[in-house]
Amino acid sequence: MSIKHLEEYRDPELARRLIDRICHIRSKPVRLMEVCGTHTVSIFRSGVRSVLPVDISLVSGPGCPVCVTDQSDIDAFIAISRMNGVIVATFGDLIRVPGTESSLEAERAGGRDIRMVYSPMDALDIARAHPDKRVVFLGVGFETTAPTIAATMMTAMASQLSNYLVYSAHKTVPPALDALVNAPDVQIDGFILPGHVSVMIGSDAYLFLKTVHHMPSVIAGFEPADILQAVYLLVSQIHAGMPELDNAYPRAVTSTGNPKAISIMNAVFEPVDAAWRGIGTIPRSGLKIREEYAVMDAARQLDIRVPEPVIVTGCACGDILKGIKTPPECALYKKRCTPVNPVGPCMVSSEGTCAAYYRYQ
Repeated sequence: MSIKHLEEYRDPELARRLIDRICHIRSKPVRLMEVCGTHTVSIFRSGVRSVLPVDISLVSGPGCPVCVTDQSDIDAFIAISRMNGVIVATFGDLIRVPGTESSLEAERAGGRDIRMVYSPMDALDIARAHPDKRVVFLGVGFETTAPTIAATMMTAMASQLSNYLVYSAHKTVPPALDALVNAPDVQIDGFILPGHVSVMIGSDAYLFLKTVHHMPSVIAGFEPADILQAVYLLVSQIHAGMPELDNAYPRAVTSTGNPKAISIMNAVFEPVDAAWRGIGTIPRSGLKIREEYAVMDAARQLDIRVPEPVIVTGCACGDILKGIKTPPECALYKKRCTPVNPVGPCMVSSEGTCAAYYRYQ
């Protein structure tokens, strides 16, 4: 997308017109959840909350992949890093997430071979360069990153690269939305649906929100006008009492998404029940490595032993991920838990709600 095209969605006059439209819709107080962590950061950075009427609340959801990774998976990552003859490759946000006994950052400081990569393909290069080592890529993310990781596994299989393994802690978004809507303690009037994930899975993947749950939903881009348009459409739906599924990001999202990428993902992974931090186990919301690729499944090939997970008392990360609490309502926020000394993953990740609140509010 050209810079010129992007600037159209950053136009102050367009933003003002959208704000006026929002303010002229008189409705009951509403709580809208932006599901995506990138939306959370964009909302803070652009000051969207400050220009909305006081009866419109934006709350953050479980769209930060590092934040929703279960404590047991974090402990498994640390256990893998301690194994002899293993190189761990990971995206940077995982490094500082505290586990029960340690963190990947602490293990690296202690001499473990843990490398930050910008692409799963970098992990393949490491495996080629170190045939005497097992290289384990830590697979964390949603439908946005899972196809790329699946592609690396296909490449490794085709080239007979036997020392490349993946630990899959991937999650899928639609089952999590279904769980949120059904949770009795979650009070949400509408969803701002994620842009990046929707590029992959398409708008049709969310039809159940309209047909089954009658939940107002809008797929949005990440510029200020994108987000304001999503708010306007959601408030309009709620005011009219006509829940819809709107695609307000048609320049990137289609109804069917990216079938080729999803086909690659489905060839390597299959749905499995998965634990989400603070939410619990959600049926068929994870991605398990298929039997055909079992030789590259770190969970099967390595003897991973983890301690009984211990969640720090007072950390409200789980409630924050469900939109029940905001970071200032956590007893540890800005006290024991800061970006320098994070207690929970919501303060670690660049897309974490606590980190966004700390930086921008």
